[in-house]
Amino acid sequence: MPTLDQIRACFSGDRFATEAAGVTIDVAEPGHAVCSMPIRPVHLNANSVPMGGAIFTLADFAFAVAANGHSTQVTVTQQVSVTFLSASRGKTLIAEARCLKAGRATCLYTVDVTDELGAQVAHLTVNGFTLPSREKSEK
Repeated sequence: MPTLDQIRACFSGDRFATEAAGVTIDVAEPGHAVCSMPIRPVHLNANSVPMGGAIFTLADFAFAVAANGHSTQVTVTQQVSVTFLSASRGKTLIAEARCLKAGRATCLYTVDVTDELGAQVAHLTVNGFTLPSREKSEK
């Protein structure tokens, strides 16, 4: 089982989330992850609150860590439903992804995004698709 530092090193290749957005991985367990992102001026919209794209980036990254951090297969986002619930008033966004169901080729996760003050910012349901391994697809 990979360590948290090994998972962080693996996902450092997702440069948009880790470098541009500043997302960090706080917890990575099979089917569960918690990631956080300090809110910076670049994340704000014209109303001075985090824009939906920044919130989605954090949530999608948390899903990726939860689905792939402890897996030898690759699972990608297939479909997402996002409901924005309230504006963040805090300084950090936190996304917690949890697996509801994992099958051979598809999975279903929820991701809840809050801020450090406890405000519920967004709720997502994510359908993932597990890619066939190269060996299986070549047979």
